[in-house]
Amino acid sequence: MSIPASELLLGRVFEEVVVTNLSRTQIVRYAGASDDFNPLHTDEIFATEVAGYPSVIAHGMLTMGLTAKAVTNLVGNEQLVRFGGRFVGMVVPGDELVTRMEVTSRHQDGDDLIVELDVATQNQQRALVYKGSAAARFRQSPVK
Repeated sequence: MSIPASELLLGRVFEEVVVTNLSRTQIVRYAGASDDFNPLHTDEIFATEVAGYPSVIAHGMLTMGLTAKAVTNLVGNEQLVRFGGRFVGMVVPGDELVTRMEVTSRHQDGDDLIVELDVATQNQQRALVYKGSAAARFRQSPVK
């Protein structure tokens, strides 16, 4: 459930835990949904012994999707007009991810309020795994 635009004040920070104890099953289910069966995501032996990673790694788009859900929980699906970013760290099974959203701008566009957010997702060690931004448009009735 989204919050009213009146609560999205400049500088206000919101946080949401987007996953606790990410499982291999969640990663494999995402592989199926996205049709991305790269062995880095699905094969523990390949990921560790061939590629040298600590474990299989989650798809970047899975991390982005979890982050996007936090954003839409905050501003609402219909209000979101822009969301993007980049993957800056690995996500592995067992991770807990927390998304932090900070209101960086509020401005009028005609009768609408535009709210800009900085968005960052970190793991339980507070290592940044996703960094981006979002914008939401709140339709407001003209004052009569």
